[in-house]
Amino acid sequence: MHLKEQILHVEERIQAACTRAERNRSEINIVGVTKYVDLPTTRSLLECGIQHLGENRWQNARAKWEDIGDAATWHFIGHLQTNKTKDVVGRFAYIHSLDRIALLQELDKKAAQMNVLIQAFVQVNVSGEESKYGLSPDQLFSFVAESKLYAHVRIVGLMTMAPHEAIPEHTRPVFRGLRMLRDELNERAVIDYSVDHLSMGMSNDYEIAVEEGSTWLRLGSVLFA
Repeated sequence: MHLKEQILHVEERIQAACTRAERNRSEINIVGVTKYVDLPTTRSLLECGIQHLGENRWQNARAKWEDIGDAATWHFIGHLQTNKTKDVVGRFAYIHSLDRIALLQELDKKAAQMNVLIQAFVQVNVSGEESKYGLSPDQLFSFVAESKLYAHVRIVGLMTMAPHEAIPEHTRPVFRGLRMLRDELNERAVIDYSVDHLSMGMSNDYEIAVEEGSTWLRLGSVLFA
């Protein structure tokens, strides 16, 4: 019951943010970040209606993936080492941390071997923090242009991580910056389809992210607190 109550509370706050931003709630998806919770709790999250699950290491996700399998849609949300793509491709439908050409090449190679299509978010370090992964904003457009060479990886959106701020409002420029980059990417028609999604907003700042256009929220502690 506690988990259901937490989800309901989060839903109410998402809806309130949508109302403030004049957005439709149906535009926003929740990825339940289960990297710190056990298998029974992960199952409970599914039973409560959260069908998208986020993990950042295969060795930690393996037992959950083997038990739950296709009952969930899996998102890889952590930094992905090139030599670990073999563990991810074919298991995770979405990758939120595409941040370099070598990784793009290896993902495409593995996906081609398995005849699957990877849906990827390009990670952009909008805040410029040295501790965070991701392309700089001025690297984004050439990177996406080069992605056209790799048919088994589709760029579905952009992802960023904002600094953890005591006052969530302070994250707004980061989220707004990612939205503006996404919009410019589409205006330039860098690739021949629209890049629609923004993976931004975590437990500390998801309401601000919704107001700034997020379509995928990566929520963990706020669900399980």
